[in-house]
Amino acid sequence: MIATRRSSPPASGPSAASRPPDRVGPVDARGRSETAVPATALAPTGLAPAPAPAPVPVAVPAPAQRSGGASLPGRYDRQLGLPGFGPAAQERLRGATVLVAGIGGVGGAAATYLAAAGVGRLVLVHPGALEEADLNRQTLMRPEWIGGSRVACAEQTLRAHHPGVEIVALDRELSQLPELGRLVAEADVVVDARHNFPDRYLLNDVCVATRTPAVVAAMNATEGNMLVVRPGSPCLRCVFAEGDPSWQPLGFTVLGAVSGMVGCLAATEAIKIISGFGEPAAGRLLQFDLWDLDFQVLRARRDPHCPTCGGPSGSSPRPGPGEPQ
Repeated sequence: MIATRRSSPPASGPSAASRPPDRVGPVDARGRSETAVPATALAPTGLAPAPAPAPVPVAVPAPAQRSGGASLPGRYDRQLGLPGFGPAAQERLRGATVLVAGIGGVGGAAATYLAAAGVGRLVLVHPGALEEADLNRQTLMRPEWIGGSRVACAEQTLRAHHPGVEIVALDRELSQLPELGRLVAEADVVVDARHNFPDRYLLNDVCVATRTPAVVAAMNATEGNMLVVRPGSPCLRCVFAEGDPSWQPLGFTVLGAVSGMVGCLAATEAIKIISGFGEPAAGRLLQFDLWDLDFQVLRARRDPHCPTCGGPSGSSPRPGPGEPQ
């Protein structure tokens, strides 16, 4: 799922005129490195910089009155106003479980926005400790947590921001989870953000066997891929019959903003599947490269000889929450 790598594009940034007056030196349009200098260092001898203005009190308006769904927290007002969304869709999210496999740059962003949207229960699966190199893309983490369990760090941040969401954190390899089949079967959607094909294939096979929709999301450098798999649609093995040997675990380059974008797309698809809002992109492969802003959507084909989904099973979509059985 990972395409060719590229060298880094030239850096760019805001001009000095657009920066606050009390600091100088961020990266300029020609990519020169930042040197931050306090305003006091620039003042002539014997002169002090002008004092900062006093903060202006801000009036906080009362929450808007909502029509229906009176028990729903006000934090969901903006999405409740989406045409065709409404309280019923929000209640489906609140009653849903999403399993997120991989809490890196992609999975962390997906988990963040699933929790923010009001998904009631998140099961996070990720083995290993937080490393300094993770911090360019993993916004659920803090520098002082380096060396700690990455999934536990993610759980702590999500609980602090979204106390109404139930979080289950599992610091385990997928292959070492004897209860994986049960966890997947209990989920309404699985977000696959793992970094290697063996894990992805394992999760794909369990999702197909349990008829659980999955959103497969990946990135490398400035490129991203996303595939939505539902029963009856092509699965991961149909689209990528063999793993890419050049994609070694933790051996790919990462532009953090690309990770975040892929994770947000994955969260959006999961929300659509659960809520019934919009049309999930089942059977379509999104590929993009932000190096040159190139996007394409390919229609995936189901392989009749696929060892996972090639049989007669999975011929109809799994009903989502609130959908007719």
